[in-house]
Amino acid sequence: MEFGNNIKKERKKQGLTLEELASRSGVSRSMLSMIERGEKNPSIQVASQIAEGLDVTISYLLGEHQSKEVYVIRSEQQLVYKDESTGIERHLLSPSFPSKGVEFILNIIPPKQETGVFPAHKSGVKEYIYVALGKLQIELGNDSETYVLEKGDSIYFEADVTHRFINLSEGECHYYLVIDSNHVNA
Repeated sequence: MEFGNNIKKERKKQGLTLEELASRSGVSRSMLSMIERGEKNPSIQVASQIAEGLDVTISYLLGEHQSKEVYVIRSEQQLVYKDESTGIERHLLSPSFPSKGVEFILNIIPPKQETGVFPAHKSGVKEYIYVALGKLQIELGNDSETYVLEKGDSIYFEADVTHRFINLSEGECHYYLVIDSNHVNA
């Protein structure tokens, strides 16, 4: 699988062993090994942990490395990651420019499903969310500050805390997410 190969390439490029990446990401060495060999497809939560451990984005690991100043992405070209266990979909709507530090994403959560807890991003990363359909509960930090957003609501937060998203709706929840890592503190 391309995703697993890209993880392995990036890990080796950074000179990391499986053990070192496991320590940095919180994902077991055996799970990382199975993902790299294409034997296991990670959940979105685990993919996020691996990306954080490698200091890259999920989109980067999916193979989106374009750096053109003008780039059109047709609907059939959008990178989509689907979590097989929950049905959650992550649609990359913009090119991923790691050097520019911005991602534009559509997340679709099936009824009554949740993402699990995403790891905290590095200090300086910000997330902007707009709910287009449904009702979304957002839990931030270890103390689980809870916010409930309905269709048309938006939220901004500094994403250097753990975060979890829960669809409270009887139908799908669609929310747009902008991740801004332009001002990451080293």
